[in-house]
Amino acid sequence: MPRKTTALVHRGAGTIYLVLDDFGDLGQAYRETDPAAADRQTVVADLLSGEYRHPLRIVAFNTAEGWARDVSADIAGEVLARAAESYQELPGPVRDFVDRTGR
Repeated sequence: MPRKTTALVHRGAGTIYLVLDDFGDLGQAYRETDPAAADRQTVVADLLSGEYRHPLRIVAFNTAEGWARDVSADIAGEVLARAAESYQELPGPVRDFVDRTGR
């Protein structure tokens, strides 16, 4: 009997964004993300709200187009811009993430 497989990404042609988070003694992992909420805007909003413990890297991929890349610096710039627009202070771990990207 053939094994049933589950699609890793949703059927749309959109780009998926995953955040590598550091959990201290528990290690690092790409956070489990609902594919419907793995878009750029949600990741930026989640960073600004302190959703991640200690974000290290953000990877974007699009299987329909056949590419994947580290978008950490791009997202860090967007987080800074959005925080400045709303006069919002960055959570400490997000400030560390932004600083590591050279922004």
